[in-house]
Amino acid sequence: MKLSLFSTALVLGTISLAHAQQAGKPEDTEVYEPVPKPVVAVPNFEAAPSDAVVLFNGQDLSQWVTADDRNAPAKWKVTGGVLTVDKTTGNIETKRTFTNYQLHLEWRVPANITGTGQARGNSGVFLASLGKGDLGYELQVLDSYNNKTYVNGMAGSIYKQRVPLANPARKPGEWQSYDVVWTAPTFKADQTLQTPARVTVLFNGVVVQNNVELAGPTRYIGPPSYEGQAHGPASIKLQAHGDKSEPVSFRNIWVREL
Repeated sequence: MKLSLFSTALVLGTISLAHAQQAGKPEDTEVYEPVPKPVVAVPNFEAAPSDAVVLFNGQDLSQWVTADDRNAPAKWKVTGGVLTVDKTTGNIETKRTFTNYQLHLEWRVPANITGTGQARGNSGVFLASLGKGDLGYELQVLDSYNNKTYVNGMAGSIYKQRVPLANPARKPGEWQSYDVVWTAPTFKADQTLQTPARVTVLFNGVVVQNNVELAGPTRYIGPPSYEGQAHGPASIKLQAHGDKSEPVSFRNIWVREL
C-alpha cells in the first residue's frame, strides 16, 4: 500500500525512535533529587460534566481498543464498576482521537501491593499515544506512598522528563485522582516542531505539573525529542506494565475536548 508523505514520516519517526532508545542506559535519565515533599491531599471524585465524553462508565470497554491492534476490542477486566489492568492482553487506548483536552481519571494500586521502586503498581496514562507499545507522552502511575524511586518516575511525573512539584500520593488501596489539561504539540508542513506540548496535572487536587513544556514524547532510554515524531490527533492510552506487582485499577474516566 502506498503511504502518504505524512504517514511515511510517522513510520520513519517510529523507526528512528526505536533505534535511539537502544543507545545508552536507562539509568542515564533517572533523577533522584530533590525529592518532592509529601502532601496530605483529598482526591477529586467529581462526576463527568454534561459536555464530557465518558471513556469508562463502570460497565464496559466500548470506548477502548487494544493498542497493538486497533481492530481488536480491549480485554481488560471490568468488575463492580472498576477497570483493572490485564497484563496478558497489553495496553489499551481510546477509539477516538483527541488534540487538546481536559482529562479526569481515578486510579488505585491494590492494598496488598508488593515489590519496590518501579515494580510497585506500575502503569501509565499516555496523553497522546503514538502507536504500538509504550510510545507517546506518559503520565506515570505508581505507588509513591513511602516508595523510593527516581523522582522523574514517581506518580505525577511526566515519565523521565518532568518531576512532580509535590507528592500527594495516598496509601495503597485508596483511590486517587488525576486531572489533566493537555495541549498537543503542533508541527510545520515539513514535519518539524512548531509549538511543543504543554501539560498541567492535578494529583489528588494538588498541582504537580504547572503548564510545563515537554521536550518530546517519552523515552525509556535517552532524552525526549520531537525529531521524527510529527503527529496529529491521538488516542489516550493506558499501560499494562510488565512488572510482577499486582495490577492497577481505574474508574470514572472522562474527557472534555478544548
